[in-house]
Amino acid sequence: MSATTIPDYGTLGERAAAGLKPKGLSDEQKIAKAKEAFLAGMTADMATYLESCIHCGMCAEACHFYISTGDAKYTPIYKTEPLKKVYRRELSSMRLFNRITTRDITVQDLEDWKELAYDSCTQCGRCSLLCPMGIHIQSMIQVVRNGLAAAGLAPAELQAVSDEQKDKGSILGAGSDKLREVVERVRAKGVDVPLDKEKADVLVLSSALDFLNDESVLEATAKVMNKLGVNWTIRSDGFESANFGALSGDRVAQKRISKRIIDAALASGAKKVIVAECGHAYPVLRWEAATNYGKELPFEILSVAEYFGQELKAGRLKLKKAGNGASHVTFHDPCKLGRMGGSFSEARDILNALGVKLTEMESHGRTNLCCGGGGGVSMLKSALPLRQKAFELKRQEVERTGAPTVVTACNTCFQTLEAGKAWLNWDKDIVNLVQLVSDNLA
Repeated sequence: MSATTIPDYGTLGERAAAGLKPKGLSDEQKIAKAKEAFLAGMTADMATYLESCIHCGMCAEACHFYISTGDAKYTPIYKTEPLKKVYRRELSSMRLFNRITTRDITVQDLEDWKELAYDSCTQCGRCSLLCPMGIHIQSMIQVVRNGLAAAGLAPAELQAVSDEQKDKGSILGAGSDKLREVVERVRAKGVDVPLDKEKADVLVLSSALDFLNDESVLEATAKVMNKLGVNWTIRSDGFESANFGALSGDRVAQKRISKRIIDAALASGAKKVIVAECGHAYPVLRWEAATNYGKELPFEILSVAEYFGQELKAGRLKLKKAGNGASHVTFHDPCKLGRMGGSFSEARDILNALGVKLTEMESHGRTNLCCGGGGGVSMLKSALPLRQKAFELKRQEVERTGAPTVVTACNTCFQTLEAGKAWLNWDKDIVNLVQLVSDNLA
């Protein structure tokens, strides 16, 4: 099995933040911009959610950060408190009374909630799934992020990369030129990569975070696509799966970044857009892109795991029995593909076709515990101690399976598991699904 080199996201984020110029907003401007973003993101559903919470604490019991620390401040619904205050004072039916009884938000509130909205929330959605009132908590935490970003208070690591991606179309200096360089390296190995085809049925996305250090993930993806024999391409004008606008909370950046993918798909006439193994990119493109674009998209959006699973079921993807030690595995469900996309069976169908023994973790499928690195958390140096505590939950679950190999289908999960392996001197092999498929094509 080929090795995959994953960059240290925390170091990369710190490097990007070093060049960020802070927004020169007064305290009054920060509050005004945060409120504006909160109110812009406040839907009728969210208003219902804020009125419906019964303070039962079940969302706390769902959150890996609360479970690992026991600290009540990490209760998911508490992370929405600034949004709740603005709603009570500005929109609720009792707003005149609430303006007397509920104090307005302050800059200190916004500063205090940075850790809760960013460092201690991976947007994994487990709290929403387990809420007995059906409150979609992570969507409200995202609106809190939007408000903080509007006020110039998003973490510098995320905001710097968001600004770069929005304005330059690159991540940490890796854009279309870097993609072309990597494509040429893959081609030099005898693997065809159709770059910038005018017309193609399938547009395949990649990510600078996949090829900053090496080309193995792009090479593996190309091998599988070529084996399937479909008319596919990667477009240098719209290849980046990751969307740091969504991670930072910058709605303007998120929309512009998504539009590049949409424009590239439309230009190539693609019927399907395949999202790389990038967790947050999947819901951003599948569930939010059309809304931000303003109309229905004329193509289907699938994660690469979903697509390979569908091709396997249709008989077009043929696999041999896996070798190289991958005979007994456990599978870590990426939160964004699973809870937010319903993609559970495809990866397991692939593992079954590979003939491996799959031992499930205690939490798997819909209730799977997050690895602790998603939602941009892996980019934040300040979140490292908290992330390590949350990872211990995942380590324990993996250990109890007895499996020597952990497979996943998200590059952030992969990186977090690899980082955990380094922290703990862990004896587990971490494998991404695309690489596993590529290494075992029949």
